[in-house]
Amino acid sequence: MPLVLILGSHVAGSRVGGTLASLALAQSPMKIDPVHVPTTLLGRHPGWGPPGGGPVSAALFAGMLEGIAANGLFAMVDGVLTDYFASPEQVQIAALAIDAVKSANPKAIVLVDPVLGDAPGGLYVGQGVANALGEHLVPRADFLTPNLWELGYLTQTTPQNLQQIHYAATALGRPSLISSVEKDREIGGLLVDGSRAWLSSHPKSPAPPKGTGDLMATMFLAHLIDGRAAPQAMALALAGVSYAVQRAQEWGAQELPIVAAGFEAWRAEPLALTEVS
Repeated sequence: MPLVLILGSHVAGSRVGGTLASLALAQSPMKIDPVHVPTTLLGRHPGWGPPGGGPVSAALFAGMLEGIAANGLFAMVDGVLTDYFASPEQVQIAALAIDAVKSANPKAIVLVDPVLGDAPGGLYVGQGVANALGEHLVPRADFLTPNLWELGYLTQTTPQNLQQIHYAATALGRPSLISSVEKDREIGGLLVDGSRAWLSSHPKSPAPPKGTGDLMATMFLAHLIDGRAAPQAMALALAGVSYAVQRAQEWGAQELPIVAAGFEAWRAEPLALTEVS
């Protein structure tokens, strides 16, 4: 049974971050076992208003990882998924945990979702967290999944079209799936791996629930663990995101219906792939 170590937020009343990843992975056809170590404990997504709760201390975060390691689980980890971090110290602890996982199982896939901010608001983590992510986690990633704004922040560019996005993503030095890429009234992802890039997209929703990027990263990692090539993993992941967003709109759901629609989302037909130059 595959196992994924999730280092990210726990948001009790919203389907985002590590909470979303745990629920989604548990429903996957691959029967992936989530091990979630929270970086923050919140009642709801901050987009709804004051979320309640607060960050997990670095000592508590490290202690949970020590307990997991002591139980021999690092050698069983098939993938590591990171998302939101509340402090630079957490990022540094996460980097050490990734090193330990890779030492125990070199085949483990590390996917870093560099949660930094988004348009139009910009950076919504502290500058220290942003710096630490670039220094400690980006170099350790096997795959990165920044949104378009985060790509620009990490590369100090402002890419406007597919060619510019491709060029900027190569500067990251890691295969990267860029989310929130728009083209011809559609939205989706551009997967960049060196000189090659693939686009996969679906109709844009006027007001999708929060968490679509989190779901994309989670499903992308799961399909990679299942042995899919990265372009196909992207097409399958974005199909699942599109399915979940459609169900949310049909049902009037304010959060992504990860439990109600998750099983079918994993079985959605992959979106079309276009290789771009």
